[in-house]
Amino acid sequence: MLHAPNVHAGGGLVLLTQFLTVTPTAFLWAQLDQRAQDRLPNQPALSARYVRRSILSRLVAEWRLWRECKNDDLVLCFHGLPPLLPLQGRVVVFVQNRLLIERSTLAEYPSWLRLRLRLERLWFSLLQARCSHYIVQTPSMAAALRSWLRHEIPVSVAPFVPAPATSAAPEPHPSACAYDFLYVASGEAHKNHMILLEAWRQLADAGLRPSLAVTLGAEADPELCRRLEDYASRYGLAVTNLGCLAPEAVETAYRQSGAMIYPSLSESFGLPLVEAARHGLPILAPELDYVRDIVVPVETFDPKSPMSIARAVRRFLGAAEPAVQVGSAADFLAEVLR
Repeated sequence: MLHAPNVHAGGGLVLLTQFLTVTPTAFLWAQLDQRAQDRLPNQPALSARYVRRSILSRLVAEWRLWRECKNDDLVLCFHGLPPLLPLQGRVVVFVQNRLLIERSTLAEYPSWLRLRLRLERLWFSLLQARCSHYIVQTPSMAAALRSWLRHEIPVSVAPFVPAPATSAAPEPHPSACAYDFLYVASGEAHKNHMILLEAWRQLADAGLRPSLAVTLGAEADPELCRRLEDYASRYGLAVTNLGCLAPEAVETAYRQSGAMIYPSLSESFGLPLVEAARHGLPILAPELDYVRDIVVPVETFDPKSPMSIARAVRRFLGAAEPAVQVGSAADFLAEVLR
């Protein structure tokens, strides 16, 4: 039984779509998000119900799962949360959202999203023992989950990614690139877009204006899109928003870009990093565990520091900022008396 009532966008939807293309399917019964219905592959052998975006519909889905599950059933909770009601069968939870097991304040998120994440954290914490097995995609995510769990429950690392659209992609030549840098990410606060833009402003102040492409959806993130456009216009930054892209368009964006820059503060996997590496793109990313779980970046930085990001970009472009010249006490005194 497959339970995925809130998987409808981003990397979760990409993975679920790939998961449902496996034939023959191991699942006979599923609950899926209605918002993703038109984008999920059809499995004739799968009896699927679609859950609406409402609290009542989600609660009904939990009740239906409890009613249908029998002793010899296996339930995969693909949405990252344990079942709300105790099930008779074996329960496996695929944890994709690192925010559920982190203790960050969530201060930068909208109030409605903070409330939802806090409720989900409470849900996960109180009901974690209802699962017999957790699956994550990276060693650092497994370590974080094991330290968070209060019970001895097995945690497995089993990463998977979509099959590449083509068998091989040639490494892009810088002179043929439409964009110097590409950042494939949605607009959640931890994706860190405004810090990245501030780094681009600092680069412009230093006379460097590399082009940057981002992938923000106008419907999903209207305020962030507006802020990005205003910021780029005010400081004359070469920043292009490609919008929310279909998988085929993302592949094209990789082929048109010279490098991937990925300033996200937290990821359970970081699928675009794997995709960029497949396309031979050099990767600039934070010096964080989730990055080195899956790729080897050519430059790293502190994702909370625009200056650190700007310096990493400068090093990559061969225009490294010279180190400050350390003087003497006499030099300091001369500055005081100047």
